[in-house]
Amino acid sequence: MNTVCKMNGCSGCMACVDVCSQKAIAVVDNIEYMNAVIDEERCIKCGACSRVCQQNNPAELRKPLSWLQGWGAENIRATSSSGGFGQEIMRTMIRSGGAVAACKLQEGKFRFELFEDESRIPEFIGSKYVKSNPVGIYQTVRNRLKTGKKVLFIGLPCQVSAMRNYVKNDKNLYTVDLICHGSPSAKLLHKAISEYGYDLTEVNAIYFRAANKFAIETQPTPIVPKGVQDRYTMAFLKGLCYTENCYSCHYAQTERVGDLTIGDSWGTELSSELSKGVSLALCQTEKGKEMLDMMNFTFYDVDLENAVQRNHQLRHPSELPQERKKFFEDLRKGKSFKQAVFSAYPKTCIRQNIKELLIKTKLYSGGGNE
Repeated sequence: MNTVCKMNGCSGCMACVDVCSQKAIAVVDNIEYMNAVIDEERCIKCGACSRVCQQNNPAELRKPLSWLQGWGAENIRATSSSGGFGQEIMRTMIRSGGAVAACKLQEGKFRFELFEDESRIPEFIGSKYVKSNPVGIYQTVRNRLKTGKKVLFIGLPCQVSAMRNYVKNDKNLYTVDLICHGSPSAKLLHKAISEYGYDLTEVNAIYFRAANKFAIETQPTPIVPKGVQDRYTMAFLKGLCYTENCYSCHYAQTERVGDLTIGDSWGTELSSELSKGVSLALCQTEKGKEMLDMMNFTFYDVDLENAVQRNHQLRHPSELPQERKKFFEDLRKGKSFKQAVFSAYPKTCIRQNIKELLIKTKLYSGGGNE
């Protein structure tokens, strides 16, 4: 099998699929890892796929010029996973006459779309603890840039790196990379959700967290009682289910690939605000500074040492759990997602089971979920 990048090292950024004029590449999702496989009969050996691949050729990383934290207006903050930075940066770009490329759930798939209607921003907000599919967005963004219009691309660091490779040094491309801990195959989310009785293709909206509360909620109801952590969230937070490439991520460091970097300001000294959500923002370029200057956002200085300490992805990739190998072996043997997670973390699962029972019998009101 001939692959674009190292075997089992593909991040699924899909740039190679977009760039191939012969449609000779298919990204194969094996749940545990991904591979960009080349069809030798169609391939004309042009090398475009290898050049655009951010695993083979990661875009240049830049040292932050400034570190900030803060939040948006209350109505923005209340509907965001964190302080509302993502919403406000999209609004800023659109109001300045540009377009935004971001990810949304549509018909059970997490796909990227280019839009310039401010009223559509709610479709694209919220953390997404799953591997999205950017196929098609690279060509779409490049075509829009050719018209001379500004485009803001918001994605994972590997996706931002791929976009920069794809469009080269276009002055009108603005990028925001997310502080990412890793991303599981979307197939795992479909499997997990189905075991709770939901079909992701029929879900109108899905939320993976709100401020410092972590659990999946679908619209209009949560998949488990509030205060309980579902098995998918548990597996994600423990780093159990990411694809293999995530554990050796090139972008998990202080130097960043986007013009701006956004995440959560964990451990902030503004502790009284944390329950409402506080965004962390790193600015690497003059383009990033331009966007910050236009934003309607309340900014504060950041304790740099504390921010790095509390966001390990600014220091190193997520560590590969020793339970991961057995987790995927259990899935291959036909065990359910819930069973595989229970086998990996029985004590944690039992605690959540007890909490769910107490909530259902009204002996416990719920609260934080560990």
